[in-house]
Amino acid sequence: MLIPAELVSLLKVAARVVVLTGAGVSQESGLRTFRDAQTGLWSQYRPEDLATPEAFEREPKLVWDWYAMRREKVKTVKPNPGHFALVEMSRLIPQFTLITQNVDGLHQKAGSPLVIELHGNLQRIKCSVCAAQVDKWNESTEDVPRCSICGGILRPDVVWFGEALPRAVLEAAVTTARTCDLFFSIGTSALVQPAASLAVAAKHKNALVVEINANPTPLTERVDFALLGKSGEVLPTLVQAVWG
Repeated sequence: MLIPAELVSLLKVAARVVVLTGAGVSQESGLRTFRDAQTGLWSQYRPEDLATPEAFEREPKLVWDWYAMRREKVKTVKPNPGHFALVEMSRLIPQFTLITQNVDGLHQKAGSPLVIELHGNLQRIKCSVCAAQVDKWNESTEDVPRCSICGGILRPDVVWFGEALPRAVLEAAVTTARTCDLFFSIGTSALVQPAASLAVAAKHKNALVVEINANPTPLTERVDFALLGKSGEVLPTLVQAVWG
C-alpha cells in the first residue's frame, strides 16, 4: 500500500498521537469478533444473552463458562504485525496513547506499555459484590468461584451491555482525544459508543483523523486519511515509510 506523503510528513513531526483499536485488529490474530464467537455449544445463544448483568444474575455459571472459554482461546493466539507496529510507534512518538475496545490483552502481550482498556480485560477477574480484583480462583469447581473477601461470586472484569464504562477510563480517553495532533481509528466499526465518539471529539479540536480499516465505516467520509486494508499490513508499511 502507498502511504500518502502528507501523512508521512505529519507523523514525522507529530508530538501527540492517539490510537483507538477495535475488533478488526484482534481478528487478524485469529480471534473471532464478539458477534462471531458463537460456535459449537454456544451457537444457540446471542452474545447479548451472555454479556449483560441480567444474564449473569439469571445464569451466572453459563456466563462464567462462556468467558472461561474465551479466556482459553486468547491463550492460543499471538499478537500480529499490527500490534507490534503500534509498539514501535509508541517508542518513536513523544506522547503516544493507545486506547482499545478489545478485551484480549494482545496489545500488552505485544509490548505496548500503557493501554487504556475501554471495555476491560478478559484475563482480569473481580468480585461482583465488592469489586475486589482477584488473582487466583478455582476454575475446577462446578459453581462460579467466590470472592475470598466477601463471598460474592466472581465475574470477568469487562464492561457488559447496559453497564457504564469506568469513569476514570473514559475521562482519560476523552482527554487524550481532545488534545492530540493525530487520531487513528483502527479496525473498529465506528458504531459502538462511546468509543466511536472519540474520533469526532479529536476532529472537533482540530486533530487530523486517520482511519485504517478493511472496510468503509460511518466514520470514513469524515476522516482526513482513509487507508483501506488490514492493520497488520498497513501499520508496518506506515512505520517503515515514516521512520525507515
